Amino acid sequence: MKKLAFVLATGALALAMPAAPALATIETPEARAEATDAAYMARADMYDAFGDKQLKPGQYLWRDVKASGEARVIVSLGDQMAYVYRGDTLVGVATVSSGKEGKDTPTGIFPILEKKRMHHSRKYDNAPMPFMQRLDKYGIALHAGHNPGRPASHGCIRLPSQFAAKLFKTTSIGSTVMIGA
Repeated sequence: MKKLAFVLATGALALAMPAAPALATIETPEARAEATDAAYMARADMYDAFGDKQLKPGQYLWRDVKASGEARVIVSLGDQMAYVYRGDTLVGVATVSSGKEGKDTPTGIFPILEKKRMHHSRKYDNAPMPFMQRLDKYGIALHAGHNPGRPASHGCIRLPSQFAAKLFKTTSIGSTVMIGA
């Protein structure tokens, strides 16, 4: 039932915006609400897939299951968690560290625009950003980094290193990333 609601919600948003070009960022109130709803559903899927496990900062779970379909990532800023799907199958979940106050991580629906195994920040003292997957033209990205269990970045979504490496192999340019409150 949850998956049907997600498919219906996603389809409704897509129908409401037929002129949106490929690889377009959507930061409308509707997209933000859809991403937040997806994060809520992902939490429930986590219990179905992995049981009642509680992750500490820097931890992740990944299951190597045969799953088909496009990869997508759902991030819950409120829970500081990321969920990775292959089609309708949840394959991974990890703790994250998002943007701190004043450097907030944007919410909405984003495509992965660029991927680099090793990138260095042009804004922040050449800081390393392993397994970087850029989400917007301003430098917001998913990447491996310090994960203290709370928002602490300059807007990026920091991931546990091994999880970031697995995610990097799973996604493609254009894969969807939904960031909800």
